[in-house]
Amino acid sequence: MADVLPLVEARLRSALGEPDARAAVTFLGTDRIEVLRFTDGDIVRYATLGMSAQPMGDPTAMLADPVKGPRAELVLSVRAGLADTDKVLRPLAVLAASPQVEGLVVAPGASLDVGEPLWPGAPFTSVLVAEPGGLVEDLELDEPLDPVHFLPLLPMTPNEAAWKRVHGAQALQERWLTNGTDLRDPSRKSVPLE
Repeated sequence: MADVLPLVEARLRSALGEPDARAAVTFLGTDRIEVLRFTDGDIVRYATLGMSAQPMGDPTAMLADPVKGPRAELVLSVRAGLADTDKVLRPLAVLAASPQVEGLVVAPGASLDVGEPLWPGAPFTSVLVAEPGGLVEDLELDEPLDPVHFLPLLPMTPNEAAWKRVHGAQALQERWLTNGTDLRDPSRKSVPLE
């Protein structure tokens, strides 16, 4: 069985360029999670590396399938220089470790909450998982392995997260679109929700 992480890193590099920084976090009982930083003009992208090493499994299953199951990495894009967003490394690693720690299957439309600001002074404690395939194409793996999806993360304010729980991810994304919300602004205010 091929190690998928070198393939994942190669896909990230081909889509985003060379990382200008990387950090690694290891939580007790989990595999190491790295976060790579890519700078492209005034946009900084943070991508996890390590979440896709194991497939995400059904938390109700007695045994985790070591081969079959969805695989993913997380990608967060923000405007550079407006906040100390490099402090997002640990929260991102926590989110990327959640399938191993909590048995979560991270999929588009899901909300992930870290319970604290994503970076110092951030108005966001959670993210909405968006659809893959835009910025970084899915990475097809040899059968029977599922492809690796690169899931964009969209920071949500607590009010937006509460509104999303009631109205759904699609409704929140439409609200952002209608209001011309800059989802990459690290200090943006909540979208009007009335």
